[in-house]
Amino acid sequence: PPPPPPRGSTSGTGVCFTRDPNNGNTDLFGEFLINAQGEDVVAGTRTPQPISELAEAMPECYAEFKKNTEILEREYGDMQDIEFTVQENKLFMLQTRNGKRGGEAAVQIAVDLHAEGLITKEEAIQKVLPEHLDQILHPKFADTSSDEYKSALLAKGLPASPGAAVGKVAFSNEKVVANKEAGIPSVLVRDETSPDDVEGMYGSEGILTARGGMTSHAAVVARGWGRPCICGCSALRIDEKAGTLVVELENGETRTFKEGDDISLNGNTGEILGGELAVSPPAITGNLEKFMGWVDDIREIDVLANADTPDDAAEARKNGANGIGLTRTEHMFFLPERIERVRQMILGDEAKSAEALEDLLKYQREDFEGIFKAMDSKKVTIRLLDPPLHEFLPSTEDKEIMTSLASNLGTSLEELKRKIEDAEEVNPMLGLRGCRLGITRPEIIEMQARAVIEACLNAKAAGVDARPDIMIPLVGRVEEFRDQAKLVRDTAEAVFKERGQTCEYKVGTMIEIPRAALMAGEIAKEADFFSFGSNDLTQMTFGYSRDDVGTFLPKYLSKGILLDDPFVTLDQEGVGSLMKMAIERGRAEKPDLTIGVCGEHGGDPRSVKFFDEAGLTYVSCSPFRVPIARLSAAQATIEKKNKK
Repeated sequence: PPPPPPRGSTSGTGVCFTRDPNNGNTDLFGEFLINAQGEDVVAGTRTPQPISELAEAMPECYAEFKKNTEILEREYGDMQDIEFTVQENKLFMLQTRNGKRGGEAAVQIAVDLHAEGLITKEEAIQKVLPEHLDQILHPKFADTSSDEYKSALLAKGLPASPGAAVGKVAFSNEKVVANKEAGIPSVLVRDETSPDDVEGMYGSEGILTARGGMTSHAAVVARGWGRPCICGCSALRIDEKAGTLVVELENGETRTFKEGDDISLNGNTGEILGGELAVSPPAITGNLEKFMGWVDDIREIDVLANADTPDDAAEARKNGANGIGLTRTEHMFFLPERIERVRQMILGDEAKSAEALEDLLKYQREDFEGIFKAMDSKKVTIRLLDPPLHEFLPSTEDKEIMTSLASNLGTSLEELKRKIEDAEEVNPMLGLRGCRLGITRPEIIEMQARAVIEACLNAKAAGVDARPDIMIPLVGRVEEFRDQAKLVRDTAEAVFKERGQTCEYKVGTMIEIPRAALMAGEIAKEADFFSFGSNDLTQMTFGYSRDDVGTFLPKYLSKGILLDDPFVTLDQEGVGSLMKMAIERGRAEKPDLTIGVCGEHGGDPRSVKFFDEAGLTYVSCSPFRVPIARLSAAQATIEKKNKK
């Protein structure tokens, strides 16, 4: 039977983690209240005492409790979240479970438990969730020792959930949601939070409360979502109706914030700061670097990155990418001086178009050289121009740009407008794009192929080990691939003859049309590699427009017609079946055929597991998701081995 309610100064109740759930330190992390019930601790209505003070209040109970925590960790091989009560100096252990933790703590605890001999490396990897890495990879304050930081310091509360949050003060869910819709970051400020506040908590950059402890509702929810949170700051006076936050400073003065004022939170230290402070991206160092080394030793599938610029490539390499799985060449065209040349290429006469192509050749060659340098010795997969050309054209309503462009092209406004209108398509995503564009405008593909090969030769001359893979998009027929591959290879041979040098390169294709999946065996006879464009393959398999799916997808999800957004998590039954068919047919022709995926599904943990089981060579995702994909790949390998 449960013990009777605690009473008096020799009784109390508490909640405790066997390690710090914020940073993973091995000190006990918890709170207790004298002469209280268990719900008093978690409700946040009273600010409890830290567990360390139990050693003074009830030394014998504390010693027994600490011994019990060690026994429980050995038994379960993990940090424990324990509820206990003391009845007249007698300790009762009420409940234990594996404790929830933040990202930094998850890695620290996994590494420490392995060092202590309690778990294997494989078990350590399974204890860190992809969302934990997402939390760690959030920005932190640039310099907490600077005069600017120190002068901005207002007060200090309990560091309930780590990270840096900068945003506008918001006192309600509604304000947070409205700000988010307007693209304005918010910090939710409340006396205390309740389950009714989850929408505002989720939409905020961080959470600040005047009451509550480290295990209060706000703290637990914030840690689970990776939101920085500070609780139990007695220096705050919050008037939600009046929309004011008054902070009592150490010197006795006060500072008042109104809704919409800038505020910053340091969830690692509990420090509250006035204004908008600079943040910096985190780095993969220390225990995280060690942990990711284990991950890379175990995973069987490579993780590449989607990167369109030398800076993106450098970020990808820093995050542990094995190479680049997708460089979208069209993204190199959107700088002001470049978009003008692209428009000239599309709309100009033969001479004007050729002139523009010469300039674009220089731009692309320079970009490719920078990417090869950043990814020295690693594969760089370059997709030739894919989107419809009309996406580069200006609005006919923009008089300033239209006038300038007409003058540059030596034509009238009326003629320019007619050309732009003629370039419009009813369904551009299924229109003149990808290999169709290359077949009708071969000079564009010739320019791009020349830029890649010349950049590769220049990089090699500079001592860089450049490894380009040239990828032809939107192929549905083997004849389309054959036409474009011949153009690329003929261009490469022409450059080799001009320069008296050669370099290695490959020519492959994206599998993003259902027909390409069906004909993968025929295409594999001529392609050096495959890469699934899972975004377009999903779009064409479902018949959903990515641009318009938002009009009905929420209803599909709420009614259970779809369980997941298929553009976020791969549809394994439908799209996945097509992919498996293409893999099987492709490798029936070439058993060692390299096959990857370069849609954003490559960074989704559940999708990565499917890709690993399906036998892909690599996944490719955005640079910032690379560590998450690496972890997901290792976990997929472990699960696969455990099944055997």
